[in-house]
Amino acid sequence: MAQTAGYKSRRTERGFTLVELMVVMLIIGVLAAIAIPSYISSIKSAKEAVLKEDLHVLRNAIDSYTMDKGKAPQSLDDLVQSGYLKTLPQDPMTHSSESWQPAMDDTLESVDQSEPGISDVHSGSEETGSDGQPYSSW
Repeated sequence: MAQTAGYKSRRTERGFTLVELMVVMLIIGVLAAIAIPSYISSIKSAKEAVLKEDLHVLRNAIDSYTMDKGKAPQSLDDLVQSGYLKTLPQDPMTHSSESWQPAMDDTLESVDQSEPGISDVHSGSEETGSDGQPYSSW
């Protein structure tokens, strides 16, 4: 009699059927299809926010250097050497601090200035932002 009771309890314990596993896999797939594009979009918008902030900091440092020294910096490293920046930030789109594209200006800030310097800076990335403009034009 003890053997038949054990046999019945094993018989009532069932595993998942193939259909149940397929339904669960389908639900997981649908959730992933919804979540992954949202995740990628949030990563891109976070990188764009970092790029905007880095450009703001670099441009402020260029303006401060130009006003204090009476001439524009000749390279972005001049900003670090003069103490206007602790380090040159990494471009979040290219993951390199060497990829910044400085824009040289032909106008001279003072009579003592012998050569033009950097007036603006842009990202070195050729990708397009969420606003439709290339990052190199921000």
